Formats: sequence, C-alpha cells, structure tokens
Amino acid sequence: MDLKSFSINSDYKNVSSACFIAKTFCEDHSVNENTTKEIELCLAEALNNIIKHSYKGDNKNLIDIDLIFDENKFTFSLSDYGLPRTNVDKPKLEFDPNDIDSLPEGGMGLFIISQLMDESTYISENGKNTFTVSKIIS
Repeated sequence: MDLKSFSINSDYKNVSSACFIAKTFCEDHSVNENTTKEIELCLAEALNNIIKHSYKGDNKNLIDIDLIFDENKFTFSLSDYGLPRTNVDKPKLEFDPNDIDSLPEGGMGLFIISQLMDESTYISENGKNTFTVSKIIS
C-alpha cells in the first residue's frame, strides 16, 4: 500500500493543485490515462462540493486529503470540519432528455462520482466529515 497525505485550504484555486498531485500519484502507479482523468474529475467535484456546501465558500479552512493505492484499488479520502452533508442517499439525475432546458445546472457532482467510481462512503463524526471514494484499477 502507498499513501500520500496532504492538506489544502478550502479555496477553489487549490482544487487544480490537488488534482495535479492525484494525477502524478496515479501516473507513479501506472494507472491508465482514462482512469486517471476520471479520478481527477471526481476529486475536483468532491473538493468543490466541500468548499461550496461544507465551508459555504469560506477559503480559510482545511481539507485533508489522503491518496491511497493498494494493489488494484485507488482511493481518495477527503476530510473537512465544516457543515455535514444532509443528504447521503445515492444521487439520481432526473431530467427529460428531450428537453435540454430541464438539465440541471448544478448538483451533478455526486452523480458523476457515483457513476465513475466503484465505492463511496460518507461519515460525519465529532465535527469531522470524511468522504471516501474508491476505483478498482484493472
């Protein structure tokens, strides 16, 4: 198992740096390019959700990030100390495919994560929220 841990401030401008670190970590473990891009996208969506919803856009808070590669599984775990998620149900994307105007403008991040990744868990305990997402690497 290989673990890389780091923290970023809850500022949208730091999301790309975290994704670059994840990309490099994937490349170091010979994860294919398409899977790496999916991981980067899901990490960006999850970090943006924390900044927007948990920290309400306040950029003076920390997000702890663990990247884990264990045999054939890549995992990222994000911890924050803001507001906990209120809806932990599996996200659904409901819209009329014949009506482009019915496509939601937001709220698709968790749906994308659920579609591209293999597992996810969310725990909120003692003021700490942890979102863990895994992808089986073939």
